[in-house]
Amino acid sequence: MTRFELLQLLVGQARANGFEFRRWYVGKLGLPWKNALHAIETLSTGRRYYTLLFSHEFASSFWKAGKQITFQVPTQTFTRRMADGTIGTVNRKGYTRRSGREDAWLYHLRELAVAEEPLRYMRRYLPVQEELDEDIPESAPTDDFEDIEE
Repeated sequence: MTRFELLQLLVGQARANGFEFRRWYVGKLGLPWKNALHAIETLSTGRRYYTLLFSHEFASSFWKAGKQITFQVPTQTFTRRMADGTIGTVNRKGYTRRSGREDAWLYHLRELAVAEEPLRYMRRYLPVQEELDEDIPESAPTDDFEDIEE
């Protein structure tokens, strides 16, 4: 899947949830509007897509408020004062957490900021047709993103 195709799916998902792409594009980027395909093509050049991915308007529409999300809480190690007054080390295992918070999009923006490849992170939240066709494994394309790195 190319960067253009992935951005097209991302914008489509956000628009289905109420994101006004044209208003955002003209307002945030200050570029003239021709059509949606031209706008996505412009975003897919260079690193311009970061403007879209880290936009609060886009994120809050892409991850709708109140929608249940599942995420992994990492393993934690810290020291604390125990009941007997000694200082002890506490080791907590990582666990899976589910949440239906109003601000789930803020969680995703934080995760997106630390992700090595933000587009790969975003792709995990898209229902892509080739993933739905698990009956035919030889027709499923690879997840190379060869045109993402420049």
